[in-house]
Amino acid sequence: MKRDIVGKLSTEMSLRREQVQRTIDLFDDGNTVPFVARYRKEMTGSLDEEQLRSLLDRLTYLRKLAERQDAVIASITEQEKLTPELEAAILEADTLQAVEDLYLPYKPKRRTRAMIARERGLEPLADRILAQEAVRESLDRIAAPFLSADVPTVEDAYQGARDIIAEVISDDARVRDIARRQTRQRGRITAELADAAKDERRVYATYYEFEAALRFVRPYQVLAINRGEREDVLKVRVSAPEDEILDQLARLYPPRRQSPFAKHLSLALADAYKRLIGPAIEREIRHEKSDEADQHAITVFATNLRGLLLLPPLKDVIVLGLDPGFRTGSKVAVVDQTGKVLDTVTIYPHPPQNRRAEALDILAALVERYDVGVIAIGNGTASRETEDLVAALIRERVSTQYLIVNEAGASVYSASPLARAELPDMDVSMRGAVSIARRVLDPLAELVKIDPRSIGVGLYQHDVDQKALGTKLSDVIETVVNRVGVNVNTASPALLQHVAGLGPKLAERIVALRDADGAFISRLAVKQVKGMGDKTFEQAAGFLRVPDGDNLLDNTGVHPESYRVVKVLLKRLSLDLSDPDLAAHIRQMRGTLDIPALAAELSVGVPTLQDIFDDLTRPGRDPRSELDPPVLRSDVLKMEDLQPGMQLKGTVRNVVDFGAFVDIGVKQDGLVHISEMADFRVNDPYEIVSVGDVIDVRVLNVDIDRGRIGLSMRD
Repeated sequence: MKRDIVGKLSTEMSLRREQVQRTIDLFDDGNTVPFVARYRKEMTGSLDEEQLRSLLDRLTYLRKLAERQDAVIASITEQEKLTPELEAAILEADTLQAVEDLYLPYKPKRRTRAMIARERGLEPLADRILAQEAVRESLDRIAAPFLSADVPTVEDAYQGARDIIAEVISDDARVRDIARRQTRQRGRITAELADAAKDERRVYATYYEFEAALRFVRPYQVLAINRGEREDVLKVRVSAPEDEILDQLARLYPPRRQSPFAKHLSLALADAYKRLIGPAIEREIRHEKSDEADQHAITVFATNLRGLLLLPPLKDVIVLGLDPGFRTGSKVAVVDQTGKVLDTVTIYPHPPQNRRAEALDILAALVERYDVGVIAIGNGTASRETEDLVAALIRERVSTQYLIVNEAGASVYSASPLARAELPDMDVSMRGAVSIARRVLDPLAELVKIDPRSIGVGLYQHDVDQKALGTKLSDVIETVVNRVGVNVNTASPALLQHVAGLGPKLAERIVALRDADGAFISRLAVKQVKGMGDKTFEQAAGFLRVPDGDNLLDNTGVHPESYRVVKVLLKRLSLDLSDPDLAAHIRQMRGTLDIPALAAELSVGVPTLQDIFDDLTRPGRDPRSELDPPVLRSDVLKMEDLQPGMQLKGTVRNVVDFGAFVDIGVKQDGLVHISEMADFRVNDPYEIVSVGDVIDVRVLNVDIDRGRIGLSMRD
């Protein structure tokens, strides 16, 4: 039977059949998601990246499902047990779980009690019990022919028969479906304290006596419970509505009062559920809930990472990066507008050395010597003490501003092979200060050098499926990098490898050729890189930028395949690519043009022509520049300074299910609870804020002892 995967995807995603087919053909031909989303809009019907990834994920699942259906049918056919009805049921199953339920009776098993009973010749007795025959013979007499050295008593005979029946019932896909549905709908999850000695800090105190309906348990609760269980702090179980399930099973396998076998069928039903079905469904539901929680946590991390990577850069400014520390001192690095290191030094303003005056002199000299525009302070150990120092520096000595930078992952980068290659003669600890400074100049270019799991904007990120997390985060990085575009003459291998079609090896070869022969003068020059075939170049070219090249189009999102269209278009409009006012002329003329007619004349799709106009009106555009710039400060604010009602501006540092944590310039981030995000009910914080957003907040309350600040975004 041929599956209609295209038709299924079309129905599920409310897309036209030919639209789905063309998109699948593009992926099967080796095209990447960013390339298809940006440069094949006519073929996909302008599906965006999120839609394309959803379609690709679902396509992968349906193909995997089809492969499993074929394998199961082949296995059952080999056993000579396949019926037309069973084959149809397997082919109609729409989930892998449903296929496995149907395969269960035919799946090779380890040696079970039912197998042993069959070997002892008890299957005919089990069949009679299942048939619920109405006979007048005594149960003892019925069992007599089945007695042997292995089955010495009547009770042994009936026990073995019940074992066979219990397995038959357990293997019934209908039974599994009933138990699964009832447990999902009416089951509960409970957690209780197992060993207080293993939770001295009472991290899991919330779950010492915890109970919730499975339908309503939150993903973060599942993740916390799972971690507590792994650490042997908690004992967890799932309870199901056992009586209701057994009642429904009895309708499938009804004991007949007039049959002497009724009691044995009832016992077999109860045994099937308690020994075989119940524990299996509990494991399955726990796994299902954990998978859901994993996916939720991965989505949270991906959403926050996207916001972090899209933080706007501070361009054309010299930055002094400060990696604070106590005993080993604070590391200082000055970098220029391109990220090149100009100077480094270590200062010791904090205990135990307390050389504050000396530190102020050193910082003032660096700011004045290099005309430092911004001081970036890492938010780790001694961060607020260092902020006090910098605030005093600005008040008393120099004119500049500062901001607090999330330094998560800086130490990971410092010890990485990439850092050793970029800063070979620099001490590991000093590389952290360079990374902090560069994060201000271009957050994306610096953060892609770090394993995203080390950046710290997630929820239980180390507990979730690491392979799935890695895949999702790679997708996010790929999306952001290609949306922003990459300067092929300045980008590091870490950034270039995320350009559509490229990878680590090609990225390194691009940089190696650049270092050997000098800057690329055009996009086409990149084809000289060893291993850069036509297909790879096609995928990558539109996302590479050559700002100072010979062709203006090389610094836009216009793909080289459309350069001919641009040439004809400009000739048609009596414009020239070298005209310094080209963008203004295009903006002025665009509203007067019949775009569909012009597209037909140029033999190009309307979406592609619209994109060409967008790129010509904004050459060199960086989408991040349209976002709020980071909040720069000149003086420090302490928790003691906060009063309820104060209006402040802050930067969103992390978004979670119950709200958002906001940096308002004091030691502790404040929390905007989901109930304080708007004057209407908010169901999802991500609909209101993203990591990196600069927002206005009002102080609700301050708890200095517990280090908690309550904030509100409501009017």
